[in-house]
Amino acid sequence: MSESLFERLGGEDGITAIASDLVDNHLANAAVSPRFAASDVSALKNGAATFFIAGTGGPSVYKGKDMLAVHKGMNISAAEFMAVLDDALNALEKNNVGQREQEEVLFVLYSMRNDIVLV
Repeated sequence: MSESLFERLGGEDGITAIASDLVDNHLANAAVSPRFAASDVSALKNGAATFFIAGTGGPSVYKGKDMLAVHKGMNISAAEFMAVLDDALNALEKNNVGQREQEEVLFVLYSMRNDIVLV
């Protein structure tokens, strides 16, 4: 049996590092950083890691809101969404994630577009 995406991304430690780098990328990205100005960075990183771990087959239980509930009323543009995907790709590359896994992660993230953009 093949390894889960969770395992191929390095388990909890690997995904926690990816999520931390992803949030750091968002904070440094002028296209989306204003959206995070009032955020508790530690809580944001923890939430991103837990969401990512649970969504890739890991043992974490995500207790936060679903994507639609989190983004409802934020009026996030398509350009902002693409900037976030670029940040994700950069975090994956920084953590030496393989091409196949990068594609799987980006596919999953893109599949959430309708719950994020202009809702």
